[in-house]
Amino acid sequence: MSDNLSPSFQSVRQLAEALRANVARVIIGKLDVIDFLLVALLSDGHVLIEDVPGMGKTVMAKSLARSLGATFQRIQGTPDLLPTDILGVSYFDQGRNDFVFRHGPIFAQILLVDEVNRTTPRTQAALLEAMAERQVTVERETMALAKPFLVLATQNPVEQEGTFPLPEAQLDRFLMSLQIGYPSEDEEQAILHRFKTEEPLETLQPVIDAEQLVALQQVVRQVQWQPEVERYLLAIVRATRNHASVALGVSPRGALALYRACEAYAALQGRDYVLPDDVKHLAPVVLAHRLITTTRTRMRGKRNLEIIAEIVQATPVPVETVAPPSSKR
Repeated sequence: MSDNLSPSFQSVRQLAEALRANVARVIIGKLDVIDFLLVALLSDGHVLIEDVPGMGKTVMAKSLARSLGATFQRIQGTPDLLPTDILGVSYFDQGRNDFVFRHGPIFAQILLVDEVNRTTPRTQAALLEAMAERQVTVERETMALAKPFLVLATQNPVEQEGTFPLPEAQLDRFLMSLQIGYPSEDEEQAILHRFKTEEPLETLQPVIDAEQLVALQQVVRQVQWQPEVERYLLAIVRATRNHASVALGVSPRGALALYRACEAYAALQGRDYVLPDDVKHLAPVVLAHRLITTTRTRMRGKRNLEIIAEIVQATPVPVETVAPPSSKR
């Protein structure tokens, strides 16, 4: 770790500690998942949380949103949800004698889309432009979204009746796909005690405002890379395109997503440079959902995470100790 971090990078580390502690008031354990969400925030990316019911997907997303001093909206995915319910609609105002646009919930800075796979493909498509370009076009008028803009979407992967699986083009818009997983026995007992007499989520207060977060997103871009580590990242990405179990590998957009996520993760760890271990740690959550596997692979039940694990294990790691660029002479 660099001993002479700039005040800007110290601010990133302080943000991580404050947000992690605030969210942990509601979510017991799962610090790794919280860190992944912080990486998405600092990378200006979006997150898909996939897990079975009752794991705290919605509570996790709400806890993060409430910890940020930013505007927040929640959309409950249902089959009858329309694109106008997300984007907004123009109506005729008799007082003004003109049409007025009523903004939809997508104009919030933090948007929680609960059970996104219960909405129809047409409604899912309403999110694409906003997620990719941070803007919304309605009736040929393009409106920019406020910064930061983060979509937190949840879905239940085991319940398929009445759902509409997300297409690959939309999955690729998410920086990462996460699973929360079951808590340990001690953690589950702590959950029982914490929620026995109160709802911690109701009293959660912001620990950072939106302007500070946008400034820290720019700080993260200053994280340094060594050529060996960049080539290591690209070797993993390119290996997904030649793997026998993969029909379509990770795109250059996926490579850029992993690149930016590694910068954010390094800053959260108190470093101004990226290590190969950062790439290995983030590759599963950033790359796995971007793979399109072969029919034979799906029939065998082989998961995308297993494929990424195989690729990471087979890719040679830079053997030379990578020192921070500022310390090289």
